[in-house]
Amino acid sequence: MTAYRKEKRMSLNLDAVGTKSEPVARSWHHKDALLYALGVGAGALDPTGFELELTTENSAGIAQRVLPTFVTIVGQGGRAAAAIGDYDPAMLVHGEQAIRLHGEIPPDGSVTTTTTVAGIYDKGSGGLVVLESESVYADTGAPAFSGRTGLFIRGEGGFGGPRGPEGDPESALAAEPLPSREPDETVTYSTRSDQALLYRLSGDRNPLHSDPTFAKRAGFDRPILHGLCTYGFTGRALLHAVCGSDPSKFGSMRARFSRPTMPGDTLTVSVWEVADQATGAYRFRTENQRGEVVIDGGLLQLS
Repeated sequence: MTAYRKEKRMSLNLDAVGTKSEPVARSWHHKDALLYALGVGAGALDPTGFELELTTENSAGIAQRVLPTFVTIVGQGGRAAAAIGDYDPAMLVHGEQAIRLHGEIPPDGSVTTTTTVAGIYDKGSGGLVVLESESVYADTGAPAFSGRTGLFIRGEGGFGGPRGPEGDPESALAAEPLPSREPDETVTYSTRSDQALLYRLSGDRNPLHSDPTFAKRAGFDRPILHGLCTYGFTGRALLHAVCGSDPSKFGSMRARFSRPTMPGDTLTVSVWEVADQATGAYRFRTENQRGEVVIDGGLLQLS
């Protein structure tokens, strides 16, 4: 294997699998949660309406609550990813994302997060690096949330490794074809032309989403929207359509990014209840205004 990697001049370090970061502390305040909510479109349809609990902290008779997908921001930590090797950052795109919550997220909090390189897989045209993170509350040590991130690095495949991890029940259900019937719910949101500029203020400053020159080097005509911003729009739709707008009912969410979203796109989230396959389970996908699927393989499970 070592000789093969040298012959191919692989830049990914396959020996990084299993690398675990030192625990990293991360704190957030109510302002961070508010900024994230605005970054994924909360309040855009009705600034003084039903999403005030997500977008304000001092409205009369309303207590601030936090969007469940905020964990994609505050659950990042650790330097395990640094062990995966050298690659052109312009070739990296977000491939998949999963989150699991162990309770509702407070507007202010602190966690300690540990990240592990769970696997590096050969997808042919690229390499898929899977990172798994676990976050616990700093003051109590109680589980807070966990995440699973798939990073697809174009041009880094072909090294002869496995194509993916062995399946688990959730992965198997998410990989099933969507029901053939009409969706039980659909939610449509429009993104702003400056959505990426707003979302990046929550921490992801990758120039792919803001710098036209960098975007062109990556093969795009213009900067694309963050995959996790599209994920946040989708999670917000699921919160309202499935969870009755109650974040405490939101258990876990997983999905695959199948096509980039452009700032200004209109997103439609289609949802199917599949309680006959798993209790409290819903399948979903997200399409743009041209009917192109941008998020696929979606699975939401209630807490």
